[in-house]
Amino acid sequence: MEAIVQTHGIRKVFGPIRAVDGVDLTVRPGEIYGLLGPNGSGKTTLIRLLVGLLRPTEGHATVLGRAVPDKSLLAEVGYMPQANALYEDLTVRENIAFFGEMCGGVSRQRVDELIALVDLRDRADSLIRTLSGGMRQRTSLACALVHRPRLLLLDEPTVGVDPQLRVAFWEHFRQLAQGGATLIISSHVMDEAERCDRLGFMRQGRLLAEGSARELRERAGAATLEQAFIRFAEAGLEGR
Repeated sequence: MEAIVQTHGIRKVFGPIRAVDGVDLTVRPGEIYGLLGPNGSGKTTLIRLLVGLLRPTEGHATVLGRAVPDKSLLAEVGYMPQANALYEDLTVRENIAFFGEMCGGVSRQRVDELIALVDLRDRADSLIRTLSGGMRQRTSLACALVHRPRLLLLDEPTVGVDPQLRVAFWEHFRQLAQGGATLIISSHVMDEAERCDRLGFMRQGRLLAEGSARELRERAGAATLEQAFIRFAEAGLEGR
């Protein structure tokens, strides 16, 4: 199958810092691909490169068969940044509807569906500036989903979300993938990683290893993903 996302030797350098350091990545249609690593490992920078918000220092990337950056991709890609980009003087409902209009327009029913999904029916008409951080996070996710994108790029989507709602989110992510959408989700939470079809371990801007959670544990000879990550990280650092 043709790759939904593909990168070749992609690098992004900020002065002396190699935020992304020669990453080769392939993500297939209908896949939930997890980028797993600690803060500062390059996950957010890689996602921003794929969205087209940053230009690579070296290498190149294609998304849905088109080289990025490409504005025509915006209607087919959903992006949830780590720091939400909401309009504070609009309500939850107005923010979701606005992002839907930016991508060609959506029905009132679709907006209501997403408000229910993120469990904000009681705060649908509240201004964003009155919401807690977790509620803003949930609104940001709804905005990323509103136009039914073919590709979803979600940067730490469950930060500040209670455990019960986090389970509901992951059930919805799986439904989206079964419906043909492709998801790239960054996280540093190991139990979330188990829910992904494939994982990419990132550290210091490099992709250390790829595979399913089971494959990575077996290759590292580890009982847990935490142990597997540590062993791949140690091997990667020795090789530098």
